[in-house]
Amino acid sequence: MKTHVLNLAFYLFFLVLQCCSVSQNKSEDEGKVVTRKTIVEKHGKLSVDGSFLLNERGEKVVLKGVSFGWHNWWPRFYNEKAVGTFVNDWECTVVRAAMGVDPDQGYIRNPQFSTECVTRVVDAAIKYGIYVIIDWHSHTLRTEEAVGFFREMAQKYKDYPNVIYEIFNEPEKDSWIDVKAYSEEVIKAIREIDKSNIILVGSPHWDQDVHLVADDPVSGYDNIMYTLHFYAASHHQFLRDRGDYAISKGLPLFVSECAGMEATGDGPIDYVEWQKWVDWMADNSISWVAWSVSDKDETCSMLLPSASSDGSWSDNDLKEWGITVRDAIKKI
Repeated sequence: MKTHVLNLAFYLFFLVLQCCSVSQNKSEDEGKVVTRKTIVEKHGKLSVDGSFLLNERGEKVVLKGVSFGWHNWWPRFYNEKAVGTFVNDWECTVVRAAMGVDPDQGYIRNPQFSTECVTRVVDAAIKYGIYVIIDWHSHTLRTEEAVGFFREMAQKYKDYPNVIYEIFNEPEKDSWIDVKAYSEEVIKAIREIDKSNIILVGSPHWDQDVHLVADDPVSGYDNIMYTLHFYAASHHQFLRDRGDYAISKGLPLFVSECAGMEATGDGPIDYVEWQKWVDWMADNSISWVAWSVSDKDETCSMLLPSASSDGSWSDNDLKEWGITVRDAIKKI
């Protein structure tokens, strides 16, 4: 009888030990925080090889995201919470801070306010681990001012692989000779401080004459790309043909602004042409950024005036274009 009692006691003792061990392991497992790598942690420092954007392992990278509207008219969206929504809800891998240069409250008239708006977005993008474009959003050549601004940005962000410099949004009437000369001055100023982060160079005629750029690109610098902008209802196969020519010449393209309606930013969305552009960009591994995070009464503005400044938007806060862009970015 004593033997049975002892055996039972030992059995119960070891059973309790086993339960405690399992409970401890379970507790330890539950205490572990599973962290997902950010996009920048995944891809690291970007570079350019031929016509392709590459990550630090030499693999092709395609970034997708949204452009904030002109900061001088829609500063309310230039904040960390809005960036967080684009990262966590829309799954953006890049955002673009479009710093207006020429209008009232633009950089020329109010450089401090302009820089503060841009840095809020850039700092938030760094925090959330995505890439961010610092966009000199102008249609006119202002070499001296651009050099000063980008020197300041390069000094502040040279150690962050997140940052991409877009040195001229959309040249309108300037020739490629003039745009190229301007670009070389600004690139030189950036490269004296930041040796390797990506620089985006504008193309003449609202970033459409990439075929001219392809015949005479900027030389002497690495990690330079060239911007192509399209509005699908206005720009059809002719512009894709120009893009194809540029790619055939080895010109690396980056679509830093695009949308599905007319070039005015208004009118109906041309879904057929928009899809042709989306497919073309995918086929050529081209990164793209959609215009724009704003609440203006026009088709290309993604948000309704009633939408919060701080993100966390539902479908009821988004206009048709906002829903279209969000779904296109999230589509695998």
